[in-house]
Amino acid sequence: MRPKIKLTLVEKRGIHGCHRGHKIGDQFDYDTDRGKLCPMAMHVAFPYIDILRYGGTPPRAQNGEIRFCCPDSDVINVFRIEVEETT
Repeated sequence: MRPKIKLTLVEKRGIHGCHRGHKIGDQFDYDTDRGKLCPMAMHVAFPYIDILRYGGTPPRAQNGEIRFCCPDSDVINVFRIEVEETT
């Protein structure tokens, strides 16, 4: 069974608002919310998710979290990726 992946918008660094209206605190389930997350952000997230789903360890931020940024240089939303534990 593939692990459940959660993406959370945790920080904003750019000077403009998100074109899709994403705000800090927004959360997305990778399997059920794909159409809700900005396609550009999803494009960047996919390699990290693929690594996690196949048991690998992607690069981590200094605080130990797995993070990636929106590729729009005017927006620069920072997302955290987490593997949710299933019981």
